[in-house]
Amino acid sequence: MTAPARLPLPPSLYADTAVAAVATPPLDADKTVSVAIVGGGYTGLSTALHLAEQGVDALVLEAQEPGWGASGNNGGHTNPGLKHDPDQIEADFGADLGRRMIEFSYGTTNFTHDLIRRYQIPCEARQSGTLRAAYNEASAAAIESTARQCIRRGMPVTLLGPEQLREMTGTDRYLCAMLDARGGDLHPLSYARGLARAAISAGASVHGETPALSLRREGTHWRIETPRAVVRADKVLLATNGFTDDLWPPLRRTIVPVFSSIAATAPLSDEVARSIMPTRSVLYESGHITVYYRIDQQNRLLMGGRGPMRWINAPSDVAYLMRYAERLWPQLKGVAWTHGWNSRLAITKDHYPHVHEPAENILISLGCNGRGVALSTAMGAQLARRLIGGAKAEIDMPVTGIKPIPLHAFWPVGVTSAVIAGRVRDRLGI
Repeated sequence: MTAPARLPLPPSLYADTAVAAVATPPLDADKTVSVAIVGGGYTGLSTALHLAEQGVDALVLEAQEPGWGASGNNGGHTNPGLKHDPDQIEADFGADLGRRMIEFSYGTTNFTHDLIRRYQIPCEARQSGTLRAAYNEASAAAIESTARQCIRRGMPVTLLGPEQLREMTGTDRYLCAMLDARGGDLHPLSYARGLARAAISAGASVHGETPALSLRREGTHWRIETPRAVVRADKVLLATNGFTDDLWPPLRRTIVPVFSSIAATAPLSDEVARSIMPTRSVLYESGHITVYYRIDQQNRLLMGGRGPMRWINAPSDVAYLMRYAERLWPQLKGVAWTHGWNSRLAITKDHYPHVHEPAENILISLGCNGRGVALSTAMGAQLARRLIGGAKAEIDMPVTGIKPIPLHAFWPVGVTSAVIAGRVRDRLGI
């Protein structure tokens, strides 16, 4: 198998403003380690860090550079919870595991921000809350139900009405929203680079430009071939998410890789920035097609949502986001939009994260379904516990079998059709 070519970072605002990357040289000599991790995003880096903290020699193999994929190119929101409501999670997984999944997933943002403080990672992190907002009656009813479920469980959640939202967002678009005080935001690429630096300082090895070309059992070890060297590991974690290939053949067909796009303005004046999001909470809309946004620490507006199912490199590629921003805030007309970019995230059929153990000493984690920043970080500690303790080490997410999605080859057509249908349904309020 031929090694893929090195690719530059997507042309994002983050690439232009991130802290300097720590050195992660390609692996050029054979190594034997306790745990090899394939994938240098948040999941892989956090797992390596938590393994190294416990004295386990961990090695990360990243095909490009840490944070190259969605980890360094997402919306920058640290949102609590899973896609499904708490009551649905308990119905799907039972009272015990369901309760643990809820406590874990809604605690991921505190976990992430605590880790950032503990390692003093410079990534513009703030914990100013997450708003989940509705602009039609159907979404409003769903949000009210979610809020009631969270409040019943003692979570720091508040249900807000139109007047409060107008003050917090500068627009009269929304009927209601759920504010979760544990949410926040950060600079995604700076955070990924900070995680890599923390993992290395704790004793892990991180190697960029080192794709895993093949994986097979060799005696009591797993053997991973890379372009310049061979890694032998007691255990392996696959954490490739939206960039999953055929390294473990059935795995690619268990997720749908979907592009999520972002457009960013030039820094806004203090007056305009205050008129949009004065509390600096982040917001995502509850609809069939999610739009999300925030104001960063340099007063830039970052608007994200579904865009073309291909790579983009300019804000004009997602002009609908700019038009929508001007609809929400007419004062933005004439403002310069400086960046437009995207990356691939992984969607699962059931919209739950997937953890698999398809063979002895192989662990897989993927499918964050758009909640990857905090969820992936906190999953690192869970996965480290499982890698150290084996099947007896219970984690707070289900470990399931690999189930390929039927007719997976048609996913590009399906995603495009779903986006179009979702936008129509959102406009009709159904």
